[in-house]
Amino acid sequence: MTQRTYPAGVPSWIDTEQPDVDAAAEFYGGLFGWTFEDATPPGVPGRYLIARLDGGDIGGLAGTSGAAASWNTYIAVDDADAAARRLESLGASVTSAPVDAGEGGRAAALADPDGAGFRLWQARRRPGTQVVNSPGAWNFSDLHTPDVGAATAFYREAFNWEVDDLGYGWLVRRPGYGDHLAATVDPDIRERQAAVFTPSGFEDAVAWIAAATPRERPHWHVTFAVADRDQTAALAGRLGATILDQDDEQWSRTALIRDPQGAAFTASQFTPPSG
Repeated sequence: MTQRTYPAGVPSWIDTEQPDVDAAAEFYGGLFGWTFEDATPPGVPGRYLIARLDGGDIGGLAGTSGAAASWNTYIAVDDADAAARRLESLGASVTSAPVDAGEGGRAAALADPDGAGFRLWQARRRPGTQVVNSPGAWNFSDLHTPDVGAATAFYREAFNWEVDDLGYGWLVRRPGYGDHLAATVDPDIRERQAAVFTPSGFEDAVAWIAAATPRERPHWHVTFAVADRDQTAALAGRLGATILDQDDEQWSRTALIRDPQGAAFTASQFTPPSG
C-alpha cells in the first residue's frame, strides 16, 4: 500500500486530548471500530495512543490534565520551528513551542489571530492520517471563525490557501494538492469527483471555513465520515455521548456530537446531489 503523504500547507493529522484516555478509547472504538496502539515516546509524561482503522492510522488520543476535552487539527509543514516563527510574525500566537513527538515528527501548537487553535506537524516517521473519507475515518476539518475575511487573509499568507465562496460554505484549497494525490495514492481523483458533480478545483480541497455563531468561540472542528448518520447518532447516544444537533444539507446528513468527556465533533453521511 502506498503511504499517504501531505505537502506543506495540507491538514495532515488529528488527535483528541481527553482526561481519561481509556474511556475515550472505549467510546471511539465502540463508535467507529477503531483499535489502538500505545505510541507514548519514552520518558514523556502522560499517554499517547494511535487510533487505527483497516490497518491505517486514523489519529491520536492523548491524556490531558485539567484542560477540557477537545479535538485538534494539525497542518503539515516542512520545518515546525521556522513555520512557527513565520506564523507568529503574521499575527499567530505560539501556545506550545515546537517539540519532538518521539520519532514520529515534530509538533507545535498555535492560535490564529482570532484565537482558533491549530497544530503544526513536521513529519518524520509518521507522515499523517492514512485512512480518510471512508466510514469511521477523518473526513475534513473546518475553521469556525467570527471574521471569514480576516481568517482568509491570514491562512492564505500562512499556508498559500485559496478560499472559494460556494454560497453554502467557504471551500479551502491548497493549489497543487490534487496533482499530488493523483501522482501518489489517488490516480482517479478527478474522474471520481466529476462523477458526483463536485465544484471546480475540488481535487485541491483541504478544509472548509464557516462563520461562527455569536456565542461560538473560534476553533477548528473535526468531521468524520459515516455510512449512516442516524445509526451513528443513535449508537453515540447509547455509548454516553450527547447529540447536539442534526442537519440535512445539500451534500450530507450530519450530526453534531459531544463525546462523554466533552469533545465535540461531527458525523457526516455523504449524500451528493443526483445531477
